[in-house]
Amino acid sequence: MDEAMRATIEAADVPDSTKNDMIKYLEDKELTPEQFETIMNGITKEYTRTRIEPCEACGIIAAQSLGEPGTQMTMRTFHYAGVAEINVTLGLPRLIEIMDARKEPSTPTMTIYLQPEYASDRDRAREVSWQIEAAPLHEFGDIVTDMANMKVEMRLNPAVCDKRKISVEEIMERAPQKIKDRRHYRDFESDSDVAEARITFYPKNESYQNLFQLAEHVRGVIVQGIDDIERVVVRKEKGEYILYTEGSNLKDVFEVVGVDTTRTRTNNINEISQILGIEAARNAIIDEMKNTLGEQGISVDVRHIMLIADMMCMDGEVKQIGRHGIAGEKESVLSRAAFEVTVNHLLDAAVAHETDILNGVTENVIVGQPIQLGTGDVKLIAKPLHQEN
Repeated sequence: MDEAMRATIEAADVPDSTKNDMIKYLEDKELTPEQFETIMNGITKEYTRTRIEPCEACGIIAAQSLGEPGTQMTMRTFHYAGVAEINVTLGLPRLIEIMDARKEPSTPTMTIYLQPEYASDRDRAREVSWQIEAAPLHEFGDIVTDMANMKVEMRLNPAVCDKRKISVEEIMERAPQKIKDRRHYRDFESDSDVAEARITFYPKNESYQNLFQLAEHVRGVIVQGIDDIERVVVRKEKGEYILYTEGSNLKDVFEVVGVDTTRTRTNNINEISQILGIEAARNAIIDEMKNTLGEQGISVDVRHIMLIADMMCMDGEVKQIGRHGIAGEKESVLSRAAFEVTVNHLLDAAVAHETDILNGVTENVIVGQPIQLGTGDVKLIAKPLHQEN
């Protein structure tokens, strides 16, 4: 590709991403100047044709484009998304979750991709899953509550420990510490016997209630994996092993050896925002909306979804569309009052001596004047003809 072609691309009125794709493509292909001119004209013409017209009510169109198909969606809450053991929320409930910017989705789940050397080997993929899936202490042996001697005894099974690639010493060290740290229970003492693979727990106050409470903590304490991830399923798709989880913890999963952090994703948008930043959260909102609508066979132009995602993320944090987010923070008093809790908004505005400059759609409809979009944005002023003396 010669310098003239590169300069033409750089000067074109198209997005930078399109320019970069063109340059990359042309560096691999040999084109005549005539062919290049034809391609550039076609790209510029298509880009110009698809731009929004000045004064277009793009917000109203986006709301309608997403709201109308939303009424056709089913109310199915759970759907076995190719993984029989794991439930995920889909359909209209999932769309509402995204719009409401929930702190925690009703069925948090992750799709964990592995690095090439792990993705092709089922045994190594299973080893990674053991590092992620929360394994309570009772899975590693037998727990006996000795009421006569007021103690809870855990006898570890070395064969299970070897299979799950964790040492007896590690479990003995982690179990008492995690009961104190994660389960916030400290009314006990413990002894470890590595030779016999046995841990003994004693309640500080010798009562049956404390003993049974301690036994419950001992059974449930997580000694391997990540506490928030209850289950991991290994499935082979398109020639590689992928892990699907019930529960989500992006930060800790990224630290597990063998996980491909560039492709691993979660359906918890708030968590993505905290760990990877607002741009990643915006992309996640777009993908989740597209996938939720696509699963129902509904096709919506991605630009409407992008506009909604931009509005939700424009202040650097993920905000819901409702009264606690975008709609409740509008500058216009009448627009806020038209949405919800009308009297409160009008009363607060009157006390604060607010003014409404009637810029948006809602407030102009309320007062009965043309909205300042489309033809309503243009004001025609006719100058009177001067009469000649």
